[in-house]
Amino acid sequence: MPGRTRPIENFAQAAAKCSAEGAVYGKCISANYQNVSKDMCAREFMVLKDCYLKAAGKKA
Repeated sequence: MPGRTRPIENFAQAAAKCSAEGAVYGKCISANYQNVSKDMCAREFMVLKDCYLKAAGKKA
């Protein structure tokens, strides 16, 4: 079907719009990568998630 966008393409386009948020989340994780614990970077993740949802055109 020409013109149909695959979900992975939608994800890639939305993720590209959130590179700054992704970098902040990545820095948080890599700062303590040997001691990763649940919810360690929850705030940064939620900002990244909200950015992705907004970029993908979905409700946050």
